[in-house]
Amino acid sequence: MRPGVVALASASLLVLGAAPGEGPPRPLPARMADTGGGTQLITAVAHRARSTSGTVTWWDRIDGRWVRAGSASARFGAKGLVEGTRRKQGTNTTPTGLYGLPYAFGIKAAPRGTAYKYRRVHKNSWWCQDNGSRVYNRWTEPRARDCRAAESEHLISYGALYAHALVIGFNYERPVKGRGAGIFLHVKGRGATAGCVSVPADAMRRILKWAEPLRRPHIAIGTANGPTAITRY
Repeated sequence: MRPGVVALASASLLVLGAAPGEGPPRPLPARMADTGGGTQLITAVAHRARSTSGTVTWWDRIDGRWVRAGSASARFGAKGLVEGTRRKQGTNTTPTGLYGLPYAFGIKAAPRGTAYKYRRVHKNSWWCQDNGSRVYNRWTEPRARDCRAAESEHLISYGALYAHALVIGFNYERPVKGRGAGIFLHVKGRGATAGCVSVPADAMRRILKWAEPLRRPHIAIGTANGPTAITRY
């Protein structure tokens, strides 16, 4: 093999997390700065910040090691991904970072075997995105008086996309007005999202049946490398 080819192969192994002679690369969660402290993790990875597609993988920590439990194709915001702390509402970008998963919801009933807290969508279920409302970035049922319909999501109107979903805890605990609201992991549609992460319907059902609240699952969103590399979170 030519010297240049050897050097290229060595560099590729280092990027993947393993040096020559060190065996297979460590699983992605083992290379991350933080995984949330639980024993379950979802990773959502795009190739680069401008990408609108990528991969979602869910992991279990078993006997001190991270093991892949499942994987599926994913879609991200139509304008790509951006650091969560710098995101602005209405930009169609997916926020990168490490987030909790407060609860699940859906227009359909929870898949059999779901242990996560699950909220069923009704005709008067809304998610407030009105920056002037006291319930900004919260489910409101019925819609709060200070939350304008034009600045909110009428959840039932999203049909198959919200058949099943998980709330991503971006800007959730202490909402910052103007940063963004209503970021979910939900069922994939025909194209990119307005900022959420989406996966095929079957994968969404599998994730809900897999997730166990007592194991404190989190979701990490990021890129393969660069300033928003998922390994930073």
